[in-house]
Amino acid sequence: MLPRDSLRPHDEDQLLRVRLACPDIARACDLARTFHDLLQHRRGHQLLEWVREAERDAPAPILSFAQNLCLDAVTAGLTLPWSSGIVEGHVNCIKTIKRAMYGRASFRLLRNRIMLRA
Repeated sequence: MLPRDSLRPHDEDQLLRVRLACPDIARACDLARTFHDLLQHRRGHQLLEWVREAERDAPAPILSFAQNLCLDAVTAGLTLPWSSGIVEGHVNCIKTIKRAMYGRASFRLLRNRIMLRA
């Protein structure tokens, strides 16, 4: 998934040989690069077009990924300025503390450890 211009000549030749040997890998690579570009440049308005393109001729794993995307949620995530990333980070931290002390203590101690962490 490195940008083409950052590949070493040897890697570029090897990638070309693989793409010529297997059309499915070439198509999967093209679709993955396009999807990566959608994410990097936050082009949510082009997501439905990408899914339709994947449904036409994508290899099975990419097709499954495209069909199981929650289009409204992903489009909103790529177009709206709001993010729940900070909340998800706090939830992850709490779950990590909880897992670390699983079965060893009470809810009171868990609460205290969470409060001290914040």
